[in-house]
Amino acid sequence: MDHGPPAVVSPPELFGSELVTWVLIGLLCYWVVVVGLRNGGYLPDYIGTQGPILTFHTKRGRDLLDRLARPKRFWRAWSNFGVGIALVVMVGMFAFLVRAAMVALSTPQMTTSAVRQPRNVLVIPGVNDFLPLAATPGIVFGLLVGLVVHEGGHGLLCRVEDIDIDSMGIAMLAVVPVGAFVEPDQESSKAASRGGQTRMFAAGVTNNFAITLLAFALLFGPIVGAIGVAPGAAVGGVAEDSPAAAAGIEPNDRITAINGTAVEDNEALADRLESVDGDRVAVELNGEETVTVSRSLLVTAAMQNGPTGLSTGDKIHAVDGQTVATERGFFDAVGENERVTLTVEPKDGGDRVERTAPIGAAVSVAENEPLEGKTGPTDETFVITRFDGERIHEYDGLSALLEDTEPGQEVTVAGYFGDEREQYNVTLGEHPRADSGFLGIQAQPGTSGVSVNDIGVQLYPAAEYLTLLGGEGNGDAQLGPLTSSFLGKIGIAVLLPVIGVTGGMPFNFAGFTGGIQNFYEVQGALGAFGDGTVFLLANLLFWTGWINVQLGFFNCIPAFPLDGGHILRTSTETIVSRLPIDATRGMVRLVTTTVGVTMLVSFLLMLFGPQLIAG
Repeated sequence: MDHGPPAVVSPPELFGSELVTWVLIGLLCYWVVVVGLRNGGYLPDYIGTQGPILTFHTKRGRDLLDRLARPKRFWRAWSNFGVGIALVVMVGMFAFLVRAAMVALSTPQMTTSAVRQPRNVLVIPGVNDFLPLAATPGIVFGLLVGLVVHEGGHGLLCRVEDIDIDSMGIAMLAVVPVGAFVEPDQESSKAASRGGQTRMFAAGVTNNFAITLLAFALLFGPIVGAIGVAPGAAVGGVAEDSPAAAAGIEPNDRITAINGTAVEDNEALADRLESVDGDRVAVELNGEETVTVSRSLLVTAAMQNGPTGLSTGDKIHAVDGQTVATERGFFDAVGENERVTLTVEPKDGGDRVERTAPIGAAVSVAENEPLEGKTGPTDETFVITRFDGERIHEYDGLSALLEDTEPGQEVTVAGYFGDEREQYNVTLGEHPRADSGFLGIQAQPGTSGVSVNDIGVQLYPAAEYLTLLGGEGNGDAQLGPLTSSFLGKIGIAVLLPVIGVTGGMPFNFAGFTGGIQNFYEVQGALGAFGDGTVFLLANLLFWTGWINVQLGFFNCIPAFPLDGGHILRTSTETIVSRLPIDATRGMVRLVTTTVGVTMLVSFLLMLFGPQLIAG
């Protein structure tokens, strides 16, 4: 019952509609100033405007590009390789967006998903729920690197293909770089071969992917290799009105000792708390100060309309009349009883009430699976209290027993639908992702869909995140074989800023920033540079890799005005010109327009489709 998320004081709550409103007001004021300067003629010739965006133009750097472009055979080979990568990614992006749109339309219940909120499409720290303000330096640095190498690639291949450059520059929204550009001379661009144009358009994404590989190679190797997990249990969140909150424990603290006994890591905290008798415990924080926590059994998460009738914030005071204040005391009081009476203090502070409920693993039964037809309706909760004769108190216990089964094995499953106890003989099916038997259930974590905690903290998986980034965190990240390969680690790193919402981990990871530096320490030779320097390098590399892979994939979308749209056009022209038909510009335009519109519609449906259906 100690693995569920408490109702933590979450940083994303600070980045709600009020902050978005102030950001929009600030942008509006900035836009007014830009318009005033432009209309008043105060902007120099090398500064242009596109709405609120300022574009800075320069002709400097063309001589440098000419020198760098001299090994033309090498750069053409490099860009030909990039064209192949871009075409593969383009097909993948087209399939992904179309598939995502179909899933969004078929699952309108995902309307409230934070990932799908329009503000979270913007990579703006503080506005995007997953990017804290503390990550701003790393994001801006990564964006600058990405824009420079992207547009530098276009400029370099322009000179390789003898395409003149009118100007180069960067686009700024206030102090934030939002784009860069290379303006090829239109006449010389049209005179270049289709192959030359294609290589020029693919050069930017090729460079972005190359920087991605380099940044993550440095991050996964020497930088993260020098970072270790600091001793203690990492506090990621503190539940409201919990014993921990009352004692002054805050997110980003480390619990380093309980009643004077050291806490080595997250797993040791539960053991230390269970080994201590009494309702009051002395908790040492960060190896510096000690606070006294008066323990009480707090409901930190509860499924809606669950079998217990409990809600987040309720406190359990007794089980069948036996007073309990700890998780261990709760399980001891339940014992072999499958149904108990809980004495509960509601969150609103009203009079204590009694609730009778089964204690086990709360699940729903999937259609066309072993349990379907033997139990009640598939939309009702079934609380499994015994599996093959073994007493089940929580879902983790049921999951562990299922891992030891085999397909075709006969088992007995007992539990409750409401007040009625049922027992079934079930033949396990084949698990779609493992070698074990398959019961065909969708589980709610914790006990009977409820998670409790006797001090009210949620632990931050510091060791697991370090392991995912290639470090020696000794954590069980539970993300499969992907963590063993370099490309797999990159894929996971791209997901880390939103991984808490996808369900893979309990928190998002936005680099070694925002206070979580307290969970880590620098070791080895790099320790001479200090923790702050190593964490800064780690953040710069993390966001440089993250931003560049995003820029690469985004620009590969086969729609104008992105590079993918231009590559699609030149590739279509090449293919159509070889067909035994009288090729026309209209044919090419039909293909590119159809693909572009399909991509745009798919993207909009992915974001807004569920809301339209639900509305």
